[in-house]
Amino acid sequence: MLLDLIAQKISGLKDVLPLIEGGKGISVSNGETCGAWAAAGAVGTFSAVNADSYDEKGNIIPQIYHGKTRQERHRELVEYAVAGGIAQAKIARERSNGKGRIHMNALWEMGSSQEVITRILEGAKGCIHGVVCGAGMPYSLSEIAAKFGIHYYPIVSSARAFSALFRRSFKKCIELLGGVVYEDPWLAGGHNGLSNAESPNNPMNPYLRLVELRKVMNSFNLVSIPIIIAGSVWWLSEWQDYMKNPEVGNVAFQFGTRPILTTECPVAKAWQPKLMSLKRGDVKLTTLSPTGFYSSAINNEMISNLLARQERQAPIVEISELKVKVFGREVCLDSDYTERVNQWISNGFTTAMLTPENTVVFVKPEESQTILKDQRDCCGCLSACHFSSWCQTKGATGKIPDPRSFCIQKTLQSAAHGGNLDESLIFAGHSAYRFAEDPFYENNFIPTTQQLIDRILTGF
Repeated sequence: MLLDLIAQKISGLKDVLPLIEGGKGISVSNGETCGAWAAAGAVGTFSAVNADSYDEKGNIIPQIYHGKTRQERHRELVEYAVAGGIAQAKIARERSNGKGRIHMNALWEMGSSQEVITRILEGAKGCIHGVVCGAGMPYSLSEIAAKFGIHYYPIVSSARAFSALFRRSFKKCIELLGGVVYEDPWLAGGHNGLSNAESPNNPMNPYLRLVELRKVMNSFNLVSIPIIIAGSVWWLSEWQDYMKNPEVGNVAFQFGTRPILTTECPVAKAWQPKLMSLKRGDVKLTTLSPTGFYSSAINNEMISNLLARQERQAPIVEISELKVKVFGREVCLDSDYTERVNQWISNGFTTAMLTPENTVVFVKPEESQTILKDQRDCCGCLSACHFSSWCQTKGATGKIPDPRSFCIQKTLQSAAHGGNLDESLIFAGHSAYRFAEDPFYENNFIPTTQQLIDRILTGF
């Protein structure tokens, strides 16, 4: 046991281990994983992002959409999300045996996030002790938490972001601020909070950013509120300098990637070969996500194809001898791209598609048909989506849908429910390569959550 890691009060009066399961959407962090973390005396987290719900026989209900309009499909998505979130909260409470804490994770920029969060909390009263929220600026998070008397945990990647949230909203509800999750934008998996002033290729020292965050929190008299460190936390022995450190203050630790390989995780067996084959650098930080945020995912065939697609584009100009047809309409392209365009076409990328940045991207005919179908099938899973031009407030952004992106809901559902992992999006932290290096996982060992937590408590 690490002497510096002591139980503390999280989301209420109960002392629990300051070890927190990071929420992973689309059914990866569910009631089973959350309940197991809580039963081990820690903090479990289930995801409210497209969570699974079940029929009367206990079978997962496929999230199939029948609405003819995007708005109709969006309402179906909300109902799936609410039913799934309530189901997972109840499973987590049952599995926890009354121990630990149960948190719900939500993305602020998911479609109708405030409605989904509110209705899950209404339908699962007494099951949830805290709500965690990131991927955006969740200004109304404290108001929702106050309505239900539960604690709230904003996810931020900088002191500046937290300062803005606190000054505008959180200062009205300090008593329910359970902690601040600092998610390192260069190390964490999923969507990352890099600002326009920060370079994806020049990571900053997390210690300095944590010190800055603590200074801001102290200036608001939040001295005792823990910072929950997230992003490539693997061995606690590597974080000893952060514990009982007055510059950083009270801390807890969030584990996002390691809980994937536990017996309770629904994707563990399917994902294990992929995770165990990773090497350093196999997780890529890109701007491919239709949210517009940076995101970190395993570099598989899907990511490679999307990165290559971005390379196959040429700018549109008013007059040029280089002309291509975009669905029957002739457009002029920069003549400096003539050789490249001819090469792309000769390689089978014969269909040109417009992008919102006044360029044309070249794809294979079958790719274009998939892109167009996915755009037509949009169900509004995001508050604003670059891929489909859906906008929750306006109905549409008015911009051209971006064919360089992808339907994030479709591919995450595929990854979580038996789809081809080479062709699906697999979010992971940048420490995922350590599965192959950590002797704990030798001989394809998949631990229970209790075994994982016992291992973490040794410092490794």
